[in-house]
Amino acid sequence: MSPDNSPPFRPENAPGPLDAYARSGVDIAAGNAAVAAYRSVLGSWRHPDQLDAIGGFGGLFRLPGSDDRALVASTDGVGTKILIAAELHRYDGVGWDLVNHCVNDILVVGADPLFFLDYLAVGKLDPGVAAALVEGCARAARAHNCALLGGETAEMPGVYAPEHFDLAGTIVGIVDLDRVPKHTDVAPTDAIIGLPAVGLHTNGYSLARALISHDEWNASFAGATYADALLAEHPSYFTRVRAIQRVARVKAMAHITGGGLLENVGRTLPSGVKAIFEQARWSVPPIHQELVDRGKLSVEERYRTLNMGVGYTLVVPCADAPAALAAVPGAFVAGWIEAREGEQPQVVVHPARQA
Repeated sequence: MSPDNSPPFRPENAPGPLDAYARSGVDIAAGNAAVAAYRSVLGSWRHPDQLDAIGGFGGLFRLPGSDDRALVASTDGVGTKILIAAELHRYDGVGWDLVNHCVNDILVVGADPLFFLDYLAVGKLDPGVAAALVEGCARAARAHNCALLGGETAEMPGVYAPEHFDLAGTIVGIVDLDRVPKHTDVAPTDAIIGLPAVGLHTNGYSLARALISHDEWNASFAGATYADALLAEHPSYFTRVRAIQRVARVKAMAHITGGGLLENVGRTLPSGVKAIFEQARWSVPPIHQELVDRGKLSVEERYRTLNMGVGYTLVVPCADAPAALAAVPGAFVAGWIEAREGEQPQVVVHPARQA
């Protein structure tokens, strides 16, 4: 039982199949089914230099001519956060968010970014808007010593409305194979270090747009506006993770994106352990609590749809936790690892007491 005597999330107290996120247009269960279908389609052939990746955040490919290094690649988008940016004509952060998201994904397997490629699709090309979007990518790439190697701009009237667009990107990095975290070493009593989220990052926006109307975006909220909270940056965790790796043995990491803590952490752990989180150990950003309250989100919904204030997790030996916390201001112990038996859930979250 959690510290406030409210039940933790487990499958037996999950809601029905159509949760708040699905009603807003995004079905996580359907997405998981699609991934399973992809694996079935692709399972008949595998390139001999393709290596297994932890949790699927990035794909590993053995560096040609080397037995001890691998290229790491990942591709992603910014989600429907772009609709808010487009409506408000605030384009400067979109490219920044995109590159940071991709950097975090390949960081899960310890990779350093090498180069990035962007893909911009628009209904009607506005050179000023396109330049602002790509400039954001360039700033974030430069901050990581990562080359913005090229991209594609596609004008697609009929697919996109005149002022609408989509921005996606692909990153390629490199890692020494002996630096890839050994998630099979995760064991009971290990600590889970959390790095704070500053907002929704790039997930949960279909739900946010359903719950917070366009008419409210410029209204005051949490010392700024709803728009400011919704467009808060998706930060890079690269520097903070490297600081922790210098002082602690990092066994597994997860970037908390779509699927929240419940799905992203579980897929980076071996089958014999489970992660236990206590929400009282960190602060939830106001925008998350606002969505929880407006949507009356169940425990399962909030921790599977939103990051709930945890942007990135690292599993370290309990003895290394103090050094990890000292290395990164704002880091916190979000939970711990226990043994898992039978069909127990791989991730359990104890929610904090409600005021």
